Amino acid sequence: MSDSKLERITIEPTQEAKACVIWLHGLGDSGAGFAPVVPALGLGSEHGIRFIFPHAPEQAVTINGGYIMRAWYDIKSMDLHERADKQGVEQSEQQIIALIEEQIALGIPTENIVLAGFSQGGVMSLHTGLRLPHKLAGIMALSCYLPSGDSLPKGLSNVNRDTSIIQHHGVEDDVVPVYAGEMAFKLLQGEGFNTQWKTYNMAHNVLPEQLQDISLWLQSVLPYGK
Repeated sequence: MSDSKLERITIEPTQEAKACVIWLHGLGDSGAGFAPVVPALGLGSEHGIRFIFPHAPEQAVTINGGYIMRAWYDIKSMDLHERADKQGVEQSEQQIIALIEEQIALGIPTENIVLAGFSQGGVMSLHTGLRLPHKLAGIMALSCYLPSGDSLPKGLSNVNRDTSIIQHHGVEDDVVPVYAGEMAFKLLQGEGFNTQWKTYNMAHNVLPEQLQDISLWLQSVLPYGK
């Protein structure tokens, strides 16, 4: 594997893969952090969904004193408008697009691909999905915000305007304030994107109840759900 390709954990279904979920982790985590959710989703043994949990590249993160960790982009400030390093976002976007194109080459149509993410990974799933020239099955953005803060990304594509988008957030989130996620939701809704917003009584994490909701959503947007 070349250095330009993201290392990842891949969980293959028991039957031929006909759909794919690409799930992006948060700051300082790795693909291993979310890989255990697959059995927790309770999709059954014949779902035909390949799950890919890529590892973000390692880089210095400014707000953490320059400590090197896995990150999709540098965070230079906690201010929402300056939080996401634009160059880093764009570099990670290209690597995520390469992952999607790998799946296309393996015979998975983009209409059967879900782009998902938590925190920084959710920022990347939103940013990449909204600009992608390929039609996706769905976009999942958990506990996150838009990299551009109070505006939608430049270069929006209309291809996924009708694609199902879910945005979840914890009302007690002390890492990404709930208003940041709600702002992203209202911006998307105002532009006519097909998005749904739901809050949970949690902090910056994921709940079993939420995984049940995610499972039902995946089964609704992917033709090989259960």
